[in-house]
Amino acid sequence: MTSLKIAPSTWGTVAGIAALAVLLFVVAPAALDSFRLGQLAKYLCWAIAAVGIGLAWGRGGMLVLGQGLYFGLGAYAMAFHLKLEQAGPGNAPDFMQLYAGGSVPGWWEPFRSGPFTILVIALLPAAVAAVIGYAVLKRRVKGAYFAILSQALAAAFAILLIGQIKVTGGSNGLNNFTTFFGYNLYLPENKVMVYQITAAILVLAVVLVAVLYRSRYGELLVAARDAEERVRFLGHDPANVKLVAYVVAAFLAGLGGAMFVPVVGIVTPSNVDAVASIALLAGVALGGRASLFGPVIGAIAVGFAQSSLSENFPGTWSYFQGGLFIVVILLLPGGLASLWSRMRRTPRASTAPARTQEVPA
Repeated sequence: MTSLKIAPSTWGTVAGIAALAVLLFVVAPAALDSFRLGQLAKYLCWAIAAVGIGLAWGRGGMLVLGQGLYFGLGAYAMAFHLKLEQAGPGNAPDFMQLYAGGSVPGWWEPFRSGPFTILVIALLPAAVAAVIGYAVLKRRVKGAYFAILSQALAAAFAILLIGQIKVTGGSNGLNNFTTFFGYNLYLPENKVMVYQITAAILVLAVVLVAVLYRSRYGELLVAARDAEERVRFLGHDPANVKLVAYVVAAFLAGLGGAMFVPVVGIVTPSNVDAVASIALLAGVALGGRASLFGPVIGAIAVGFAQSSLSENFPGTWSYFQGGLFIVVILLLPGGLASLWSRMRRTPRASTAPARTQEVPA
């Protein structure tokens, strides 16, 4: 009987996921107060979307500058439910009483149901991404054109939200959420519960992407990124291969946006526009788009930098953040995730015996 052998890299991935779970579920709740834990939960929402960007951009080569669209679809679907839950059966949310005369649109009514809302959060971003991705990728749109198009979709979505003030709250967005599927959000134990749900979604997202990376599909995705014509010659359509990664990235972005609402307590068009999409992409680049844990590290690092720098340098924090980003990209092109591999190579390079060049007679 032959024994099953597992590659060392697989054990490293499992150990990394286990370490991430321990940090999120054991270390963070014990070391952070309620305020800092809430901030970490916000960073984790961005990290969930960043994991999908790492799949689409790092492995698929698609520069997705418009993930704010799918982040916003999940966020506003969750916000619709929470506002209706807060208003009570048959009642209109507070902002509709001000802008819409107290009448609830018919397409809002299904969001009173929790299962329907969860279904929309899971399926709507993926469905929209499938339609957009099929229309774009089948026409072999890629590179800068794909990036500009995706960014334009996020900008158009934000403009649409601002214009529909009667149903979206306009530029003020939706806020003042008091409950989360029946749980009072003002109670500390319920805030911890929301954090734990967010952390669990992030860990599961990393597991999902890790499985895709190590599957035959993951190899095919890298091949479609680097040599489309060869993949097509082997009988596969590169557009279909990339479409799967694009849909998975949208699905994860929708989940991150949905949890962003109860964690932060507000969602506005500025949270889902083109600028917010670029911030997500910057976090992935900072952490390392080609690695599994790089997007998580980068998203949390960018969120922490925004909070700490804005507290200490209210007027100039954005300049410090930009400078930090430039320095890391110049010194570590592979992102923060490549720092460990560089540290491991350095001792080997210093202890390696010098080779003398043989001079031919």
